Amino acid sequence: MERTYIMIKPDGVDRKLVGEVIRRFETRGLKLVGLKMLVPSREIAEKHYEVHRERPFFAELVDFITSGPVVAMAWEGNQAITLTRKMMGATKPEDALPGTIRGDYTTSISANIVHGSDAPETAAVELKLWFADNELLP
Repeated sequence: MERTYIMIKPDGVDRKLVGEVIRRFETRGLKLVGLKMLVPSREIAEKHYEVHRERPFFAELVDFITSGPVVAMAWEGNQAITLTRKMMGATKPEDALPGTIRGDYTTSISANIVHGSDAPETAAVELKLWFADNELLP
């Protein structure tokens, strides 16, 4: 059993895609073990995107993710990280295949609906950043 962090970004919330994203993961057989909606602080956004701090688009990422509410989620299941990443689709809209979340709903690399952890180590860090221990189901 593996846990991963998934976030519906401000564009996904604004476009009313929260239910659709959750439906897709639940239908696939993943278990939702943590859920909350919030407008991220700059502090949490900067920590979340720390790996990109030296890149020219860092400020844009932080500005975007703090521009409105996000839905922070923890999902559990067999191979949850690999599975959710495939379901989300490629980051570049032109590479995102139809049937994936990004392939079906986005045309922008910056406003691409969802974020998902890319490795077990990343998932552990992101889950601790976005959730207190008592906010996740055992």
